[in-house]
Amino acid sequence: MNANRPMAFVADESLLDDLLKLAVAAACELERVPDVTAARQRWSTAPLVLLDQKGVAECMAESMPPRGAIVVVATDPEPPELWKQSMEIGAERVVTLPGAEPWLVNALADAMEGPASNAGKVLTVLGARGGAGASVFAVAVGLTALKAGDNTLLIDCDPKGGGLDLVLGAEEEKGMRWPDMQLSAGRVAASSLHMSLPARRSGDAQLTLLSGARKGEGPAPDAVAAVIEAGRRAGEVVICDLPRQLEAAAWSAIDRADLAVIVTPAEVRAAVTAKQLARELSDRGASPQLVVRGPSPGGLRADEIAASAGIPLLATMRPEPQLAQSLERGMFHPRPRGPLTHAAKTTLNELATVSSRTHRGHTLRTAS
Repeated sequence: MNANRPMAFVADESLLDDLLKLAVAAACELERVPDVTAARQRWSTAPLVLLDQKGVAECMAESMPPRGAIVVVATDPEPPELWKQSMEIGAERVVTLPGAEPWLVNALADAMEGPASNAGKVLTVLGARGGAGASVFAVAVGLTALKAGDNTLLIDCDPKGGGLDLVLGAEEEKGMRWPDMQLSAGRVAASSLHMSLPARRSGDAQLTLLSGARKGEGPAPDAVAAVIEAGRRAGEVVICDLPRQLEAAAWSAIDRADLAVIVTPAEVRAAVTAKQLARELSDRGASPQLVVRGPSPGGLRADEIAASAGIPLLATMRPEPQLAQSLERGMFHPRPRGPLTHAAKTTLNELATVSSRTHRGHTLRTAS
């Protein structure tokens, strides 16, 4: 028996049939419990609990203890009193079928994957100016995390950039890009991303890339949020490459970031821009740190650049040997003892130590 089986305490046979079909679509074993006594036995261990209106009422009558991952399911239109009952039992969502079927399939798939041993951490990378090297640094951090054995999700949030698949040398590889995703909101399973996106492997670890495609519109803010949270739930290192012009999708990533890094060349003008960018991030509640890329044309030290920008200095980078050639040939990989790897390791160590900044919305939400 799979201990990660979601539990369904659903009296409505028609609704239960629909849930069983969705479980098949999610490659998920759904455990149906016949009564509240059986529900109590699995209440604390099931990764996801599905209840219909009668299940909610019986669990309330039995004073079931608080827990997370309770989803109340109804057919459309939902009974008007169901929201109040769902709030009282501590449900996270009320979903109505058939509209919420895609969301529920992904939620069931997530539950079968099982909880990660640790929640993932989210890093956002921004450039102080064009050509600062932020995209290359984001990919370097991803590849360094992969080499260290960490499952990694690399997300391209710059709709006007060249695409992170070009940096990674994956532009000819099969797999979806942002315009193919057709994802606007809700929940997506990490397993779905792993199966549909280009990837790199190192031993048992995988780096999954969601790149732009140099065509179409950029991702919607809710789509960015859904992908980030999928990686976080799966315990992955989530790295978001952001544009300098911060629009709604970029802010969606920043609001979920545990660490924000600004990459700047060792120039006074770039330091001024970095200071302005840091002020915007700080107003949003983020505390950015600085990665300085040398050499400085004016001979400035990295700590002088950081002081000028008013941003804590996280790491410095001297020029990476043969970087331009490796990028042009689609063979980029940071040297094991090179400056990019050193800065990437410093950033990953800092990310591991910061407190999680998990985005929290309303307690009860709807998916339909």
